[in-house]
Amino acid sequence: MSLKFFDKLSQSFIELLNDKEDYNVIVEVENKEKSFTAHSNILKYRSSHFRQELENIQPNENNIKIITKPSISSKIFEVILKYVYGGIVNLEMVETRFIFDLMLIANEFELVELSNKLETILIEDKASWLKTHFSLVYRSIFIKENFKNLENFCNDIVVKYPNLIFDSSDFTSLPESALLSLLKRDDLQMKEVEIWDYVIKWGIAQNPTLPTNLGDWAEENFLTLKTTLQQCLPYIRYFHITNIEIYDKIRPYKKILDKQLWEDVKQHQVAPDRPIKSNILPARSVLNTELPPRTYEPFSTIISEEHAAEISSWIDRKTAAYSTTDIPYKFELILRGTRDGFAPQTFWNICHGHACTIVVAKVKGTDEILGGYNPLAWDNTLDRNSSIWMETKDSFVFSLKNGNIQNSIISRVKDTGYAILKVTKKNQKEYGPFFGYGFSFYSQVSNFNLDCLSFGDNRNNYYEKRVMTSSDRFSIENYEVFKVLRKS
Repeated sequence: MSLKFFDKLSQSFIELLNDKEDYNVIVEVENKEKSFTAHSNILKYRSSHFRQELENIQPNENNIKIITKPSISSKIFEVILKYVYGGIVNLEMVETRFIFDLMLIANEFELVELSNKLETILIEDKASWLKTHFSLVYRSIFIKENFKNLENFCNDIVVKYPNLIFDSSDFTSLPESALLSLLKRDDLQMKEVEIWDYVIKWGIAQNPTLPTNLGDWAEENFLTLKTTLQQCLPYIRYFHITNIEIYDKIRPYKKILDKQLWEDVKQHQVAPDRPIKSNILPARSVLNTELPPRTYEPFSTIISEEHAAEISSWIDRKTAAYSTTDIPYKFELILRGTRDGFAPQTFWNICHGHACTIVVAKVKGTDEILGGYNPLAWDNTLDRNSSIWMETKDSFVFSLKNGNIQNSIISRVKDTGYAILKVTKKNQKEYGPFFGYGFSFYSQVSNFNLDCLSFGDNRNNYYEKRVMTSSDRFSIENYEVFKVLRKS
């Protein structure tokens, strides 16, 4: 008979972690802003990553080895240490993004048990978050190639809805391993010649010095592209591309193909029944010429369910954020810049008459998500020379934690008489929604911009505090407007 007393053992090791005596390792995180003490023997026997790292570090004059992890947050590393010492991970009241980041760090530290468990939790319990943050997830998991279940989860989606990846603005930054995993799939729902076009596009993007005009390419240019695509080219189904497509699409790049393959392709065009030397891959099982609509379309391309829960708690003036399973509101999309256009007049045309709305915007080139809540109805009927202010005590502006932005900020209206601006008709072609003076959307060329020039300063301090960290004037990547409806 074997008696096991793991609970007490775990408790004792957690107490050892908290004991600041007899440690011989210091781990510095967050650009050396935070540090943790630990014991080399425990780190080495629990993680081969730490074993190797500690072996390469010389102790200081106090016989202490210092490990530096500048990009890791203290909150995540604290969880990692508690797992290493006590085998305990508390995921209550944490956001899904925290679980995802924790999984990536656990994998980095070669904590396979923890990494695999978190991967399972994400797939089984957090599928909606994975889909909402699909691009982030897809690129992250292929960097180390240790998340096979997540890879399969994502690829099962991509093969049905390839536009998620192939039509994304950052397709060419896709890791080669991710692209290969898709090319190997027999059920990728795309025409083969379209796959070829995307592969060429990806390969050229990896070599920005290649001439723009194909007619200017020299032999070494084709050799460069061939070398870049050497892993991808074997998975193109050349013998299932039409003769016209071969002539128009493949022939211009024939120099990147092996000579025997190109000869076989030409022979197959005129004598398809004759044997060839090259390997023939089966045709992809494209189920429909036109793909069905995406049934799992996320409610937003900017904010997550965790963000929606936090915003909902602000609307209700709660001190703690709602959980994602207990959000009392439904966020109904009214307008999306990338779908409906970025002209300010579009905002007034679509949002007129809608009350209790949230406007959110993703700042171009940063992780910032800014926005505001208006409990009043937007009104595009003001026909006079100047705009007028609307009064409310319930409006607020905010920034949301995202990427490198560690904490959300809420700023409630301070001068309630200057909460929301009702813009006169003659200015609606230039100005979108205004939350106090200086927190506004306006038109510049063809882009939508956010202007926080005077937001939070002493001249027009209509809201409590500044929420932005970018420069006072900047462009946005996308913006969305939601009508907030209380669930029945």
